[in-house]
Amino acid sequence: MALPIDPSALDAGDIGEKRATLHMEHEEAVEHVRETFLDAGFGIPAEFSPSELLNEKVDADRDPYYVLGACNPAIADRVLDASDGKIGALFPCNVVVWEEEPDVQTVYHVSIMRIARLTGIAPDDEEMADVVAETGELVDEAYANLDTA
Repeated sequence: MALPIDPSALDAGDIGEKRATLHMEHEEAVEHVRETFLDAGFGIPAEFSPSELLNEKVDADRDPYYVLGACNPAIADRVLDASDGKIGALFPCNVVVWEEEPDVQTVYHVSIMRIARLTGIAPDDEEMADVVAETGELVDEAYANLDTA
């Protein structure tokens, strides 16, 4: 099966990719990211540690890895209507924190709104352009307030 888009033709901006490095312990970084995204207007309705789950279930020996499911309810409500409910399959917008090495954490995010437009899950129209812009501003605010020093 051929992909409908050429992944090699995409760059980080096409998918709203954001990355930051935090110099702190993993648990401290998770709490810091959680608070920063809450302050930027997101809720965190779901969160879990895939590393803990995999280490327990399949003895994976994974370094700390944590997923925060961020969501802005007003935007989520709008985009469900704009996508005829389909974008809900991508909810929530995940922010991932993984340990590169002790006291060095990577914070990673991609825009489900941008990805949904690229794949046709959401329409490529003015309403979605507004949603992409608005969520992008919220994510930019959160990343600008991460303590990366």
